[in-house]
This record gives sequence, structure tokens and C-alpha cells, in this order.
Amino acid sequence: MDPIATWDDDVLAGFEARALGPATLVRSAAPPAAPRWAVLHVHGYNDYFFQAHLARFFEEHRLAFHAVDMRRAGRSLREGDVPHLIASIDELGDDIAAAADAVAGAHPGLPLVVHAHSNGGLAAAIWASARPHAALAGLILDSPYFARAGTRAERIGLRAVPLLARARPRMILHDAPSHYAAHLLTEAGGAWGFDVAWKNPAGVPARAAWLAAVLDAQSRVARGLDIAVPVLVARSHSTGPDSPDNPLLGLQDTVVDVSAIARLAPRLGPRVREALVTGGVHELSLSSPVPRAAYLAAIASWLPEVIA
Repeated sequence: MDPIATWDDDVLAGFEARALGPATLVRSAAPPAAPRWAVLHVHGYNDYFFQAHLARFFEEHRLAFHAVDMRRAGRSLREGDVPHLIASIDELGDDIAAAADAVAGAHPGLPLVVHAHSNGGLAAAIWASARPHAALAGLILDSPYFARAGTRAERIGLRAVPLLARARPRMILHDAPSHYAAHLLTEAGGAWGFDVAWKNPAGVPARAAWLAAVLDAQSRVARGLDIAVPVLVARSHSTGPDSPDNPLLGLQDTVVDVSAIARLAPRLGPRVREALVTGGVHELSLSSPVPRAAYLAAIASWLPEVIA
């Protein structure tokens, strides 16, 4: 990490942030005195880093915590940006790589664990397979976006997306509120506070270029990856509708198809462990207390596999 880089107080109390190219790197302002590992958190779509409790969990296990807000997301949104718009999943891989370089530079010799959620998990899996970092020792995928549940007609309709992306990359193909995000928010009776400009209960429109990039990345996962380091793949026990009428809205994944995660996890590499979290929501670390504890316990039991 650049020794003269300027760190500023972050919007989240107890953290600092600095620019990292088109992305933003965040770190704990009070890291553990003698960390054994470093960890980098990677967010998903319509998301950014705000999970201070996750940082504290890793710090209790002596990991120096960092997070990256990737380009056109969260802290990295610039005037005129279309939120989350990318043409290739490798753009997100570039941000993960830059963050990994920065963390490794700040903690030379420490093994790096990447904790990545949803679309960030998809990007991190591709990155770890195609261009693994020398410091990378393990990968945690929290509900990776390997597929979205949908009807047969919707799946057939996706075949036109690459053509639409070439002709009209900013065309909106899906625009709906995120009842999942709304359910989490303290102002709506949920358990978590976050900036609704960066994690919007109204949702973020999915544009043709972004969806084409995601579909291509999902196809790469389906064909099989070659992640050499240990991988922990965690998912909820079930997928359900993202609807305010869903009585299990706070007890299941309402964003991705968990059966696809189960099917594809073994294709990631030779050292994959799976964790099934009963009652977990899409971001398992934001689940209600019992499933959240189960998820964090799964991570704690897996960490010794990374560093024997």
C-alpha cells in the first residue's frame, strides 16, 4: 500500500477510507495488534460496506479487516455514474485485485482471505480462478450470484441479452423494488441501518450491459473454475419470492437460487466446503441472530483450513 496514501475518517464510525482508482478502500481504524491474517470484504449489487459487526467478528479472530466499495457503487459513486454499470465482470475483478494488492502491501507476509457476497462473490470467484493473488489463502462466498430463480420463459428471454447489450448497453431490462433491502432497514422495523442512496430499497435498475456481464460470468462458473485455495461456499436453506407477502422474507434467500449454488459449488475447485444456513437471508451476515451466529461459526471453523 502506498505509504503516503491519505486515509480519511469514513462515513462509518470506527473506519477510515481512501480512493483506490475508481474504487474505495475501507479499513478498520483500530485493527488487532498482531493480526494472523488479513481479510477483504467484497459487496454485492445494490450494496456497499456497512457491516461493522462483520469487521468486529473478523478482528476477534485476529484478521486485519478491509473492504472495497467497487466502481460505481457506494462510496465510489461519482457524479454522472450509472450505479453498478459494468461491461464485464473483469472490471470488478480489477477492483478486487487493486484492493488485494493494497492490503498485501499494508500487511506483507500475511495470508489474505477474501469474503465476498452475491454479485461480488461471482466476481471474486472468477478473479480467484483466472488471476489469483500471491497472498490469497482462502475465499468465502456468501450467497454467490450463480443464478437467479426464475420461470422457464424468463430464462429463455435471457438469450437475447447479449444482443441487447451490444445495441443498447444502458437499456433497462429489470426495475423493481428490493423488498429484501426494505425488510432489513431499521426505519422499516428491520435490524440494520444503512444509507439508502447506496443500498436502495427502491432497487437499482438492471441494465443490458450489466446483465450480459453477469450471465457471461455465470456461464464461466457453470463450465467450471480452478480456484486452488480453500473455498467456503455458504447459502440459505431455501429460495423464496422477494415479496412483502412472503411470510419467510426474513428467513430465506429472496435474491438468488440457492439450488444453483449447491449444484455449482463443487465446480469451483478441489478444496470446497459448503455451509448450509437454515433461516439465513440473502446476505447471511445480516440474518436474524441464530442463523447469523451459525454462519459466523461456520467461518470460524473453516479458517484453520486456510492456515494449517
